[in-house]
Amino acid sequence: MPWKETATSNHGGFLGFIVHTVIRFFQFVLGLTVIGLYGVDLNAARIAHKYTDGKWVYAVVVGTLAALTALVFMIPFVKTYRAFPWDIIMFFLWIVVFGIFGNLFIKENAEGDAGIMRMKNAVWVDLANMLLWLISSAFGLFMFFKNRGHMSLHTGRAKV
Repeated sequence: MPWKETATSNHGGFLGFIVHTVIRFFQFVLGLTVIGLYGVDLNAARIAHKYTDGKWVYAVVVGTLAALTALVFMIPFVKTYRAFPWDIIMFFLWIVVFGIFGNLFIKENAEGDAGIMRMKNAVWVDLANMLLWLISSAFGLFMFFKNRGHMSLHTGRAKV
């Protein structure tokens, strides 16, 4: 089937295609999870007409970017290895989210507080997101140099 050959050749064969799709699926699901975990507090602040903390807004924005990116990059015919710089940017955005909320909640004692416990769990979801984006950026970088076809790095026109 020609569509299968085209889809899998962009990701390093059939096994690479499966790994790529599974990673992107988990990035999508965990992005939505972050939106839900942090959105609860944003919604509570909205209902109470209180200040919306920018840290929570940032986490929801990064979760949204991650979910949308993963959804677009799951399309089999898109050569996502060419977009590895965006994967690296997403990795750094997740580092910031993990750093902010890890600093706030990892050492916090929940003492039966469901909100604190939810945020402690959210920190580990942030870590999982960060690691998934690291893996996908490394895979994309590897595939980029593998599929360059021995062309020059800057213009791609000259044979190397």
